[in-house]
Amino acid sequence: MQRLEVQLSNVKLSYFDEGTGAVIFLLHGFPDSADVWRNIIPGLVSAGYRVIAPDLRGFGQSELKPNKDDYKIKFIMQDILELKASLNLTQPVKLVAHDWGANIGWMLISFFPDQFSSYFPISVGHPYAYALDGGFEQKKKGWYTMAFQFEGMAEKMFSQNDWAAFRIFTENNSELDTNWLPDLKRAGRFTAALNLYRANLVPSDNDSKLAPTPVPIHGLYGKNDLYLSQSQMEQSGKYTSGPFNFSLIDGGHWLQIEAPELVLNSILNFYKTL
Repeated sequence: MQRLEVQLSNVKLSYFDEGTGAVIFLLHGFPDSADVWRNIIPGLVSAGYRVIAPDLRGFGQSELKPNKDDYKIKFIMQDILELKASLNLTQPVKLVAHDWGANIGWMLISFFPDQFSSYFPISVGHPYAYALDGGFEQKKKGWYTMAFQFEGMAEKMFSQNDWAAFRIFTENNSELDTNWLPDLKRAGRFTAALNLYRANLVPSDNDSKLAPTPVPIHGLYGKNDLYLSQSQMEQSGKYTSGPFNFSLIDGGHWLQIEAPELVLNSILNFYKTL
């Protein structure tokens, strides 16, 4: 697969655009790039879909933005909508997203439900379910979100001694030396990745309430996720007005890497119900 580039109003984005047919957008999370979908995209294309998978701003080959506030979700949502418009995609598209991409996806379908025909979040449930229904398990599993807030200190702590703390944090995931660290070691890129947490975890007086979305949703959660509780996915239907279901599968957090066939089949089975 070959990355393409597009200059949007405020950032240059890199993205994959593969296949023909009904359009699916794939959004990655931390500390990934669009490469995390490499085992999913071919199967979706073979099933007759056109798949568009951007590197979020600051990640992969997309442009690095210099300031913490550049990574506010409102700007990332704008990037996705502008990318969609730049490709002359005027009809609603399907949306699949993981980790921070899933959080952004929940926001997109809440504020712009006319732009998306369905949503398949992986690992991360509705923001309100995360905050209100995740319970003590979520607070315990989410310790790192606070550690990431310390600018400069977090970068040093997780990267020193050949990224020893980051390796422990990710259980020495197979992606570390092949994809994550080659990306994060580039100048400014680890800070950009952490800025997703720094720009978006502190509530703002200007934050808008999320309206219950009518978009059909099917969530996918790995039973051994190190960072997220099952309840924050399970209870997400409380905050939607359309159909909501979720599935549990064996696996951890990066299901696209650990169990790509299960993820692919879950997505395709969901689409059969629409």
